[in-house]
Amino acid sequence: MFHVGGARSALFNWVMAAQSGGTLVLRIEDTDASRNSPEWTEGIIRALAWLGMDGEQYEGPYFQSANADKHAEAARTLRDRGRAYYCDCTREAVVARTGDQHKGYDGFCRDRGLDAGPGRALRFRTPDEGHTTVVDLLRGKPVFENAVLEDFVIARADGSVTFLLANAVDDMSQGITHVVRGEEHLSNAPKQQLLWEALGGEPPVWAHVPVIVNEKRQKLSKRRDKVALEDYRAEGYLAEAMRNYLMLLGWAPSGDREIVPWDVIVDEFRIEDVNSSPAFFDVKKLRAINGEYIRALTPEKFIAECLPFLQDAPFDVDVAVFAELAPLAQTRVALLSEIVQMIDFVFLDEPPADEQSWGKAMKEPAAAILADAEEAYRDAPWNAGELKERLERIGTAHGLKLGKTQAPVRVAVTGRTVGLPLFESLEILGRDRTLTRIAAARARLAAASS
Repeated sequence: MFHVGGARSALFNWVMAAQSGGTLVLRIEDTDASRNSPEWTEGIIRALAWLGMDGEQYEGPYFQSANADKHAEAARTLRDRGRAYYCDCTREAVVARTGDQHKGYDGFCRDRGLDAGPGRALRFRTPDEGHTTVVDLLRGKPVFENAVLEDFVIARADGSVTFLLANAVDDMSQGITHVVRGEEHLSNAPKQQLLWEALGGEPPVWAHVPVIVNEKRQKLSKRRDKVALEDYRAEGYLAEAMRNYLMLLGWAPSGDREIVPWDVIVDEFRIEDVNSSPAFFDVKKLRAINGEYIRALTPEKFIAECLPFLQDAPFDVDVAVFAELAPLAQTRVALLSEIVQMIDFVFLDEPPADEQSWGKAMKEPAAAILADAEEAYRDAPWNAGELKERLERIGTAHGLKLGKTQAPVRVAVTGRTVGLPLFESLEILGRDRTLTRIAAARARLAAASS
C-alpha cells in the first residue's frame, strides 16, 4: 500500500529536483525486517510509475539494508567518541523509576559503562545544554531544547540500527541536500541533525509538509480512511488527475485554478509557498477534478482507459458498439469504473433490475406512454432526432413535458432513471431490442394491476 501522503511527498520532491537540476533518490527504508516485504517495495515502485515517476525520473531504488555495514560502523564510531552508550533498561524499569508511563528515557545507563551484550541497545547521548535549530523551508527555524530530547536508541540489542541512524548515514553517503517529508517527522529532525553533526556532516535542508486530514479534520488513517493510492487507481481515477490533486494539498497555483497542466505546476511550484496548516483530502473535489480530466481525453484515449474496467465486467463487450457509446458516456462519468453501469444495458439480454427506478418511473400514465411509444416506434425512422420528436408528441398528448414522458421509456429500456442520453441510446440499441423491452415493461405493469 502506498499512502497518498507519501505520494504527495514524492511529487513535491520530484518537482523540486526537476526545478533545481538535482536528482530524486528513491530509497527503501527496510532496516526493520518486521515491517518490510518485497511485495510492498514492488507496490511503491508501481505506484510511482503510475504517477509518472519511473526509473528515469529517480535514482534507485536503493535498499537501506544494503548499507548495514556502514550503519554498524557509524554506531561504533559514535560509541568510541563517547556520543553513544549501551543500555539494558526495559520500558517497565524506566516507568518504575520515573513513576510516569508517558515520560521518556531518564538516562539511567549513561555512566554505567556497559559493553555490548544480550538485551542491550545502543543509545545516542543528547547534549545536556543548548538547543538544536532545524532550518525548515515551510516552518522557519524551529528550536528544540536539547535538555528535553531523550537519549534515543540508534541500534537495537540484535545489532540492527534504527531508522534515525540509518537515515543519517545514508543521507550523508548519498549526498542528500534536501529532505521533503510529512510533518509527523519534524520531531525526528533535531535528533537526526545531532547525528549528522556527531558524524561530522552538514545536515540537509528540511521541508516538513502539512499533515493530510479527512472531512472530520482527523489525520488520514489506513484503519479508518481510504488512503492507498492503488485503491484510487482501481476505482478509476486517472494518474494525471491524482497527480494534479495531490499537488494542491497545501499548495495553490496562480490564478485561483485547480486544473493545472503538469508543466505549469513544475514551473510555478515553490516549496516555500506550501501552507503549513493541515491539508484536507476532499474526495468530492478529487472526483470533480478526475471528471474534468476524463472529459479532456481524446475519444480514443477514453476508450483505451475504459477497456480494462470493461474486461472485468460481468458481460461481454463488443468494442465496436462501445466505441459508439463512448462519446455519450465520456461527459457523464467521473470515475472510469462507472462506465460498466453506464453502458451495461446495451450488452445485457435484459435491462438491469433497479426496483427503486422502476417504482419511481412506472406511475400513471406510464402504461399509456409505453403503449403509445411502442406504437410510435414501430415504424419510426431509427435515429435519435425522430425518436425524440415522436416521444415529445406523445408527451404533449398526455399534458407532460419530455422529462416526465421519457422516464418510463428510459427505465423500460435501460433499467434506470439516469444514464446516457436516451434517444442516442435507443438508436444504438436498435429497434427490435427497444420494442421488446418496452413490451416486457408493459406486460409487467399489466400483471401488477390485474
